[in-house]
Amino acid sequence: QVQLVESGGGLVQAGGSLRLSCVASGRTFNNYDMAWFRQAPGKEREFVAHITWSAIGTYYADSVKGRFTISRDNAKNTVYLQMNSLKPGDTAIYYCAAAPLRAGATRYDYWGQGTQVTVSS
Repeated sequence: QVQLVESGGGLVQAGGSLRLSCVASGRTFNNYDMAWFRQAPGKEREFVAHITWSAIGTYYADSVKGRFTISRDNAKNTVYLQMNSLKPGDTAIYYCAAAPLRAGATRYDYWGQGTQVTVSS
């Protein structure tokens, strides 16, 4: 089991920045790829960004490319999401997720409880 706890959400004006953090506990952190997802009111959860266990590979949804940066510190068991140039459309609950390294398609087995991000216009 892996436990994930997000923090760093809040209320920010459009154009502002926030940095989300997700601390993992329970298993060896660098055995997992990590990702951020978000879910806005009345919408389905959507992928935001993914980072490989070694941090060599990062992937982003088109809607956040150039504005968001995912990173990780394996020594601190923490993954980050730096969000710049925030827009009202970024308002959502942001979730951290962990995918164990294994053959086949990536599957996120573990999820945090989420942190609310609200961007005002």
